Amino acid sequence: MATELRLRDGSLAMTWALLPTDREGVRAEYEHLSPESQRHRFLTPVPHLSDTLLDRLVDDVDGVDHVALVLFVIDGDHVGHPAGLARIIRYSDDPTAADVAVTVTDAYQGRGVASALLAELLRQRPDGVERLVTEVAADNPASLAMLRRLGPTTVTRDGGNLLRVTVELPPPGTEPVDSAQSDRTPRGSTRS
Repeated sequence: MATELRLRDGSLAMTWALLPTDREGVRAEYEHLSPESQRHRFLTPVPHLSDTLLDRLVDDVDGVDHVALVLFVIDGDHVGHPAGLARIIRYSDDPTAADVAVTVTDAYQGRGVASALLAELLRQRPDGVERLVTEVAADNPASLAMLRRLGPTTVTRDGGNLLRVTVELPPPGTEPVDSAQSDRTPRGSTRS
């Protein structure tokens, strides 16, 4: 099911579930990220996505314990431009906790893409997930600020340049509505 929304900057956007057919698109868009954005995504330099990594990032998405969404910004000619990808993955050893990752293409950073993706992702989070437990690079204050807006947050240094972040989530259906999500409208299952 696709969801239409407006970003914080007023741009029209669409989100939908990542599909196996999106595999090569994920690979291609990753190649266009700056080295800094690539490092922030994996917390270490990863210049190219291997087939094995793509198996985990695309093929392992099941919509139950591993939910992934893509976001396209729609221009005035009704053409979609890839802007971001977000995922939430339930921890197998603690089904009440999940990891989260958000990647925004460099051209769309600072426009509300991450906030919009994360808000929609949390609406579709795995049943029973009560908190996020993830790592963030200490030199990535935007990601840390984004996570802190989700709920009570604990941050501890996890060695070197890494911060371990735990966010206690509000119960499902009571997530705070970010201003980027005010015009969220379900659109059925049609893709643009």
